[in-house]
Amino acid sequence: MIDLYTYTTPNGRKPAILLEELELPYTLHKVDIGKGDQFTPEFKAINPNSKIPAIRDRDNDLAIFESGAILIYLAEKAGKLLPSDIAGRTQVMEWLMFQMASVGPMFGQLGHFRNAAPEKIDYAVERYQRETLRLLDVLDGQLEHHPYIAGDYSIADIATFPWVAAAKTPYLGVSITAFPNVDRWLETMKQRPAVQVGMDILQPSFNSNFGTLATPNGAAQLTAA
Repeated sequence: MIDLYTYTTPNGRKPAILLEELELPYTLHKVDIGKGDQFTPEFKAINPNSKIPAIRDRDNDLAIFESGAILIYLAEKAGKLLPSDIAGRTQVMEWLMFQMASVGPMFGQLGHFRNAAPEKIDYAVERYQRETLRLLDVLDGQLEHHPYIAGDYSIADIATFPWVAAAKTPYLGVSITAFPNVDRWLETMKQRPAVQVGMDILQPSFNSNFGTLATPNGAAQLTAA
């Protein structure tokens, strides 16, 4: 059984999508980052960096933080969505790191300076929007020759999808009309039932055959865990 400590952010949705794809049973624990649940002693015992997501694998009595590490661990646990051959594994890892090191941080900074910064800094907005568009162009070039990011469907797609999907929301407000291959990939990803459920975590409409919500109170969940 996997305990998933998470919230409704792009990073927070990644493990839920993968758990759905792998058909692994899991319990959702809401960590409300708007209320500071990530800074409680209970959560810091799971992730000392006070970031979501994190998991606890009760089968192995193991806690894991950082979304990329979680995706690798779960894929290896199930033996799916991460190739075992060195060439295939390396390509998936390259694009997973592309998301972790570039897509997530740059898209996240654009969202912050566009929506949450206490003062409007045009330079920052323009810088991160320019970099976001550059990264979308890199991704578009890769997807021109592959149905999925690393060829076959993998954790690289699962890691990247929630962030690129956010680009089309008002929060980021980035047009992807110049990136037809990215747009095609987004639409393909949206058709996957596991992606639909994983993106719907902690919403009233959440309905899963594998995941259940622990309790409606985040602090109580952490204490109970």
